[in-house]
Amino acid sequence: MQRIVLIGCGFMGATHGSVYRLLPNAMVGAVVDSRGEAVRASLRSCGLEEVPVFTDFATAAAQGDFSVADICLPTDLHRSTALQAFESGMHVFCEKPIALTMEDARAMTAGAREAGRQLMVGHCIRFWPEYVELKRIIDSGEQGRLLSLSMGRHAGRPGYSIGDWVNQPERCLGAALDLHIHDTDFLVHLLGLPHSVTSRGIRDKTGWSSITTQYGYGETVVTAEGAWNYPERWGFQMRFSALFEHAALDFDSRAQPSLTLTIGSMPPVPVDLPQIECLSVETGGNITLLGGYYQELAYFVDYLERGVPVAMSTGEHATESLRVVLAEIESAATGKLLNP
Repeated sequence: MQRIVLIGCGFMGATHGSVYRLLPNAMVGAVVDSRGEAVRASLRSCGLEEVPVFTDFATAAAQGDFSVADICLPTDLHRSTALQAFESGMHVFCEKPIALTMEDARAMTAGAREAGRQLMVGHCIRFWPEYVELKRIIDSGEQGRLLSLSMGRHAGRPGYSIGDWVNQPERCLGAALDLHIHDTDFLVHLLGLPHSVTSRGIRDKTGWSSITTQYGYGETVVTAEGAWNYPERWGFQMRFSALFEHAALDFDSRAQPSLTLTIGSMPPVPVDLPQIECLSVETGGNITLLGGYYQELAYFVDYLERGVPVAMSTGEHATESLRVVLAEIESAATGKLLNP
């Protein structure tokens, strides 16, 4: 049984708490949140209302034998909190992105190695059912070579973060890092590191609120766009369109069915996915599809239980993806083609 200190209980913290409540081999033993008892409403939404709350990590860590620190804090706090957890002998699950800078990311991966602990980063799209199916089709070669792939992630301007930290560029770097990195990370997982990136973007007082990138992957045409400068109540969409020699696979989170496969002259057909991966819970008044959140945390806890090093979404993987996104941001700022 993995005993978890959940650090930060905003939107993502409550989502993680909801997942842990469903896992038979994990339990949240303490919550750390600077708001103290004011976080109780959030805890009730994910069934953790009886869990003790602390305002600082050191005090929580001293109260019990915890094996995991789950960090759901603003990105600029990831490094210091992760290193503190490693020093306390805990494994770390850290929300994405791993950090704001390569220096911080490398310090975190080094801290895990030196402590002999595991570090996994919440790049949940590697576990999201529709994206898992895309990777399966590419790896199997059953529809021929991948000719082109476009990906997108769009949202209304975010207003959900505690203290509005996601709209503070020094803490977040905007949609280019906090939102778009999902697709960049999945591309690295899918196709490896690109040999080049060329980006254009929109920059405002909140940072890079929109970015569009063309990635160098040989003959395969690959693009991705991430933006959260849509009207506030526009909602959220994630999508991809993959064209193969013999078929097209299309995903749109706002469509029904969301995932379709078109082969030859046949009409598009829905792709069935396991229902267990479509669990939903209410977190602070919002219905959140657990999907990849459930799968990634179940994977992490299972590997810890078996004493096996995690092989997916590791600190090293997250550092590679951060390096590519930082190159994209530099390309958008300079207009240059860059090699990550």
